[in-house]
Amino acid sequence: MKSNKVVDALLGVAIGDAVGVPYEFTSREEMQANPATDMIGHGTYNQPKGTWSDDSSLTLCLAESLVGGYNLKDMSERFIKWMDEAYWTAHNQVFDIGITTSIAISRLRELIDEGNLDELKRQKDYGNERDNGNGSLMRIIPLLFHIKGKPIKEQFNIVWEVSALTHRHIRAAMSCMIYLNLAEKLLEGIDKLDAYKEMRVEIAELWDAIDLSEKERKHFDKVIQNDIRDTSIDDLKTGGYVIEVLESSIWFFLNKNSYKDTILSIINLGHDTDTSAAIAGGLAGLYYGRKGMPEKWVASLARLDDIVELANKLNEKCCK
Repeated sequence: MKSNKVVDALLGVAIGDAVGVPYEFTSREEMQANPATDMIGHGTYNQPKGTWSDDSSLTLCLAESLVGGYNLKDMSERFIKWMDEAYWTAHNQVFDIGITTSIAISRLRELIDEGNLDELKRQKDYGNERDNGNGSLMRIIPLLFHIKGKPIKEQFNIVWEVSALTHRHIRAAMSCMIYLNLAEKLLEGIDKLDAYKEMRVEIAELWDAIDLSEKERKHFDKVIQNDIRDTSIDDLKTGGYVIEVLESSIWFFLNKNSYKDTILSIINLGHDTDTSAAIAGGLAGLYYGRKGMPEKWVASLARLDDIVELANKLNEKCCK
């Protein structure tokens, strides 16, 4: 299999997701007593080994949409098709969908059915505190290949539009922006610790440029104003709140030295294991590459050839 950075990123997400699926909703205490050591099947959803969830499905929907260019209506239609028709699922079954995502996709359907397409761009104007789950961060990495190289304020406007299709609040969007800025540094071949330092500086400058409120800035205190590596592992969480998984995914990416250790370590915190491993997996996939992933995990991944084919199309569109 020939690899490129899009392949690395999409496989990074999907494999992390698939390793995490059997353990979802398991407590940290249960994971400590019986830690994950490999990709397995069954577990929470009784799915075959290598099965990925909504995290990867929506990531792949976004990637496929971007092959045709930047189009919020097309993205929305693919998300709707996933929810209604099990499009881009591992085994033609939607078995995991978040409440916020479900409500949001139903809202997108109504807007499209009414022909109210301008509202797709305005979803970011309607955010509230309830829109800060991890469901936009988990699917955002394909957008890296569309925004790379653009001025950072332009990047953020695009990121917020795409995040807001399901998660409208600025905090969810800024979490996506932080993640993608770090990912862009990795794409450029920068060492991960240097990439993290540079990201913190650029994000702080972005906040000043857009006059982000102090109220919002404080939510990113551990990851931007301070070095996330100084946070104790006991203070990390992997629930549904976007800030939790942003912090933990970057922490494990920086503190572990392989794709495998990054994935298994974050899964062993329990709770939203598939999403946290998918998000951390996107960064680790970019950094360590396809060659750094356990071969048996890659071989077990559902629809491997389809994912690689899609990644190659996005690479051709955005990276040539």
